[in-house]
Amino acid sequence: MINKIKKSIKDSEKGSISYSDFISLALYDQDGGYYMKDRKKIGKEGDFYTNSNVHSVFGKVLARIFVQLVQKDVLPPTICEIGAGTGRLASFILDEWEKIDPVTFAQLNYHIIEMSPYHRREQLSTIQKIEKVCQYESIDEMFGKIGKYTGFVLSNELFDAFPVDVLQRKGNEIYEARVTVEDDALKEVLIPCERVELLNWLRKNGIALRDGQRMEIPIAMNKWLDESSVWLEKGIMFTIDYGYTKEEWMEPIHREGSLRGFYKHQMIRDPLLYPGDMDVTTHIHLDTLIEKGEQVDLTFLAMLKQYQFLLRGGILEYLQEHYDPNPFSEVSKQNRAIRNLLLDDGISASFTVVIQKKELPNITIDDVLLYNL
Repeated sequence: MINKIKKSIKDSEKGSISYSDFISLALYDQDGGYYMKDRKKIGKEGDFYTNSNVHSVFGKVLARIFVQLVQKDVLPPTICEIGAGTGRLASFILDEWEKIDPVTFAQLNYHIIEMSPYHRREQLSTIQKIEKVCQYESIDEMFGKIGKYTGFVLSNELFDAFPVDVLQRKGNEIYEARVTVEDDALKEVLIPCERVELLNWLRKNGIALRDGQRMEIPIAMNKWLDESSVWLEKGIMFTIDYGYTKEEWMEPIHREGSLRGFYKHQMIRDPLLYPGDMDVTTHIHLDTLIEKGEQVDLTFLAMLKQYQFLLRGGILEYLQEHYDPNPFSEVSKQNRAIRNLLLDDGISASFTVVIQKKELPNITIDDVLLYNL
């Protein structure tokens, strides 16, 4: 992988490539990209954990929310999960849906968009009710087969893995951070930014970088949202990810940006290390997700911390009050998982849930979530 990146740099006019080009190669290259390789990435044997690794109760809450909306005839029993990874979350949702409402489960269609051949194979063995699932390599493939989509759209840690570009202010100048080769190693280089689309993104979002501050620019996420207007006809979109608001981005603690890697469960501050063998990720721009969504008819319903979302979604309904002396029983494990998901300093404190709708003018957040807190 590193040789392909070096060749791309050598062939470039500037003697360097953008961070977005580097991330695209490091993560998604067909031959050597991290997500395309036949190796474990998620869980104990991989490089990072996701919400679905905590316990099936996360999927159970999502299933409850989806089912009650189907029962109200808000949407048909159809889910599109984008970037489903191992398929654990899909499996938990399917299992719980069948328990809650076998009638609508019989009509349920579950679409998975997953570009990684390795993860598509994992899903086939992970998802017990695989007959309910249609797998696609891309949204274009799904669109070509079923046309415009109506239903629930779910993504769990999708946008944080999208390629980003990086800008940094030094004095009165805005520089683009790019990737070059120095002493046969990948190195970052700063050059005055000549890319109008990046400078326009700062201007349109009202962001004035401070001296020394750097920030990731989510051009790829913006493009994805633009393209959603082509394939999404009507639905509710649930985005679960870690990110910052504009106000949070300007806090001193975030002045160095958020681009980093995860390798064998260790956070790596230099994203240029281990290309093809390390996950590269950023915090997403939450306000951009919401504001750009409005421009493509995705109406904002709510932005909640994950623990708030789980509480309003009814996670406490799964808390068993009776004492179980066996710490390894299913009841004990589920109770522990619920408490961990609701802790102020647990995994849920790092994640935000953004809920948006399209072509559902009368639906409010109180219709979507089960409880007001």
